[in-house]
Amino acid sequence: MEEVTGSASAYQCCTFRGSVVALDIATGKHIWKSYTIPEAPRPTKQNATGTQLYGPSGAAVWSAPTIDVQRQALYVATGNSYSNPLADTSDAVIALDLKTGAKLWHRQATPNDSYVVGCYTDRINCPDDNGPDHDFGQSPILVTLADGQRLLVIGQKSGVVHALDPDQEGKILWQTRVGAGGPLGGIMWGSAADQDHVYVANSDVWFDGYKTLNPNAGGGLFALDLATGKISMQVPPVPCGSRSQCSPALSAAVTAIPGVVFSGGVSGHLRAYATDDARLLWEMDTAREYPIVNGVSARGGAMDGPGPTIVDSMLYVNSGYAQWGGLPGNVLLAFGVGNP
Repeated sequence: MEEVTGSASAYQCCTFRGSVVALDIATGKHIWKSYTIPEAPRPTKQNATGTQLYGPSGAAVWSAPTIDVQRQALYVATGNSYSNPLADTSDAVIALDLKTGAKLWHRQATPNDSYVVGCYTDRINCPDDNGPDHDFGQSPILVTLADGQRLLVIGQKSGVVHALDPDQEGKILWQTRVGAGGPLGGIMWGSAADQDHVYVANSDVWFDGYKTLNPNAGGGLFALDLATGKISMQVPPVPCGSRSQCSPALSAAVTAIPGVVFSGGVSGHLRAYATDDARLLWEMDTAREYPIVNGVSARGGAMDGPGPTIVDSMLYVNSGYAQWGGLPGNVLLAFGVGNP
């Protein structure tokens, strides 16, 4: 959270570094700890009020790591830097040795992205070379194509999907843009893949004034061919209609099962599309009151963060994400096959 608190003029921004820790599953004992920025923060300069500033900092790990059994590697994706000097491991995919935590390689997607929230308001602690805040907020997806080619596929807040070669130190195989990107835009929390395609949702959420959502900005669901990166399926943004505090942005993680991809929107709608022709199979407006099973008043709202969980023919999903000016709520929904 130093990306937020680091904006205050009296705050000594910043000393946090992202890290990954390996623990013994039986005892909880620390096996190794690796920082995403190897260099420890040090005093740099003072801001205009005389507060001492520090760096390098940032490169948080927002998502779960991905294990590569074949190469005995662990892949993590990082966010932006918070302060100068710039870190070349921010906005990057980093490969770590699974046994020791030693860095094997890294591939940075957006250089010079050092940023705190104050860069939009009081710029007193804004880094000199501030960037667009293009974090990676999702896990790298490890897939193997029919010809044996392996890929690490990941979407970024820049609006770009990246395919890297895990067997050639993260060599870029293809990159495809699906959105404009931004601090809350582009591809946010999670993508999904099958044998042939990766499915990504575009946020590009936008505000007309403080916490007033633009009902006409953002959205879109895409399927990209894993071998080429070409867009093979596209669902255009779905208008919000007359509902206040609504956005067509698709920020939540998507979920895929054979033949179907599910995507929840900031508008509160949960939709299922056919993966072969993008036709709408089912939808549910979750932003409403619900009869509940535990005696608590419940209402759905905006959908963001985690995507649906599907197991044993049941779909489970949260509805009611309020942080970015959306529709608040507090409900966990469970859907069964054939239920309305």
